[in-house]
Amino acid sequence: MSVENSGNTESGGRADRADLFGRWLRGRAPWPVLLAALLVLALDVVRVVQGPRTPGIDNAVVVRAARALLDGGSPYADKRFLYLPGAVFAALPQTPAGADVLATAVPVAAALLVLAGVVLALRVFGVRPDSRLAAGVTAALGVFEPFHGVVYLGNWTVLSAVAFPAALLFARGGRWSAAGGVVGAALALKPMLVPLLLLFVLARRWRGLAWAVGVPAAVSLASALAMPRPGLFFTRTLPFLMHGQDAYARPFDAAWPSVLPRLGVPEPLAFALAAGAAVAVLLCARWRWRAGGDPALRLVECAALLMLAAFLVSRPSFQHYMLVVLPSLAASLVVRAAAARSVWLWLPLLPEAAGVSWPYLETARRHAFRDVVLITGVTAALALHAWRTRSDPSREVTVSARIYALGNRESVRADGGPPERARDAPDRTETR
Repeated sequence: MSVENSGNTESGGRADRADLFGRWLRGRAPWPVLLAALLVLALDVVRVVQGPRTPGIDNAVVVRAARALLDGGSPYADKRFLYLPGAVFAALPQTPAGADVLATAVPVAAALLVLAGVVLALRVFGVRPDSRLAAGVTAALGVFEPFHGVVYLGNWTVLSAVAFPAALLFARGGRWSAAGGVVGAALALKPMLVPLLLLFVLARRWRGLAWAVGVPAAVSLASALAMPRPGLFFTRTLPFLMHGQDAYARPFDAAWPSVLPRLGVPEPLAFALAAGAAVAVLLCARWRWRAGGDPALRLVECAALLMLAAFLVSRPSFQHYMLVVLPSLAASLVVRAAAARSVWLWLPLLPEAAGVSWPYLETARRHAFRDVVLITGVTAALALHAWRTRSDPSREVTVSARIYALGNRESVRADGGPPERARDAPDRTETR
């Protein structure tokens, strides 16, 4: 056997093993495993509901703003109401409910929305919701502090955690206008997915971008006209946000401009470093988009980089923001070339594991130092993967649903199916 054939056989064996891992993750999990995973998640929700502190404090701010509107006041008189006007009307159905009802319903609803986001993220890669990967992600959420935090707070980040994979699922099917509508609806409630607008620019999907911009603009304008003194949003809320909120929320902010000054870095230098890092990550997102490859993986990794760039520099950035991107990255484990196949992407999650004690970082005021490790570590691993893809592009061509490595005589199906001989491929090819 020649050296070349030996190399091809070795690379083919590695590809087969990688594909076996992906197919194993896609496989149906036994029902006891699924029940155990759901139990781990449910126990964390029960811990929140039965805890000593009243849950849903972030959601309560929005409900309080809605009740202020019903009483004839301005929702923005409360400086802690930081959402767009559309969120006030979205919270109106909660106003008749009592505090005890919301204390139970809000954590449950938040957990279900995160779980819905996981299912949608799996569907981006064609993974069934009762798969082994789904069971693993569900169980991991139950011991993941950002999940516990968003369930306790009842923060509306959970809406973005659903909208992010939903938009990518539509985009994966070529329905970019629908993807824009989903992003726009999420922006109308909480402007968290603003960085995702750049994905439409990279893809040159201008109609989808118009939907993503037009929906929140129309909803916000109509809602602002229906409430008293909407101008307080510009004179009170925006300045409050630009200054990183107040002393109550600032210790929980994991953005570089907030954390680095606490380590002795001058504020101007901290902002410059954060801005430089964000620009570098945006460049990596552009490289990742131009590198091509598996369509679903390309969408997820590029979109995640866009969001992570904002998390580095924007204030505030809280730990539960990562629930927007992490489920989709976890779902990408079924793809051989995914950055999620690297252990370096997951090591930064270790400080957020429930029950793990970290000396000097256990207090609430120091928790942001663990959170910045999470955000920065995941961003660095994903950006490095994009840079490597750009500097050493994959030697693959895509034919229908199959990927053919030019250095290997066997093809690997993008949907996780069995490999086929390259000589059996049709003549239709798409090269990048």
